[in-house]
Amino acid sequence: MEDYSMDEKMILVQYAIKKYEKEEILFEKLKQILSEKDIQRNIDTLIGTQRVRRIGPEILQNNESHTELPELPDKLKIVIETL
Repeated sequence: MEDYSMDEKMILVQYAIKKYEKEEILFEKLKQILSEKDIQRNIDTLIGTQRVRRIGPEILQNNESHTELPELPDKLKIVIETL
């Protein structure tokens, strides 16, 4: 497992949410890259900062009307593509 900065982890989670809105699938895919604790912490932070919103009990969605997705660094593009 590669070490990512906090910003990189948050970007990974945001782009994974864009790709997989269902929380169960999101955790399943991200567990290959991040610990469950990191995934949950980043989701909570993104919800708290209104960059992500919860739609129903199991669906997460980027709050693109409130904030734009950050630019995806080249280092993370391959990771997101393989999720």
